[in-house]
Amino acid sequence: MVRTLAGSALESNAELIRSFYSAFQRRDHEAMFACYAPGATFRDPVFGDLAGWKIAAMWRMLCERATDLDVRASGIAAGPEGGTARWDATYTFAGTGRRVHNVIDASFTFFDGRISTHIDSFDLYRWSRQALGLKGVLLGWTPMVQNAIRTQASSGLEAFIRKKGLGPAK
Repeated sequence: MVRTLAGSALESNAELIRSFYSAFQRRDHEAMFACYAPGATFRDPVFGDLAGWKIAAMWRMLCERATDLDVRASGIAAGPEGGTARWDATYTFAGTGRRVHNVIDASFTFFDGRISTHIDSFDLYRWSRQALGLKGVLLGWTPMVQNAIRTQASSGLEAFIRKKGLGPAK
């Protein structure tokens, strides 16, 4: 069988996604960030848009704070330019002590053998019902509560960055 360049890219990009989630399962934020290309971007419903070293800071924070995180990736598919995966994160939300099972659809683009863009999509209302309990059930769908979730996540990331002395050249 002759392996074509496109076939090689398909296999290597799918392996890159598998490596990323394997590192996440091990809580190895450095290996996770090594999967990203310089200038990469990330987006999700909670942290919004992040780029470069802030992506690394977010994954480091999530990995270091996790006490009972279980990450399972499935449905990994990739082509020469983009890929997708579905991943499940099960953990205890520290803010309330409630168990959360978040189901996330991820999409990726690649540049030079690494992740260039990474977009995670999930139902923030579903997450808030699990994480916040009754407050999430009653109000988690409202822009006010969803914006408060985003503000808290952003403030938490900024505090983590300050505490750890992280930055672009650190």
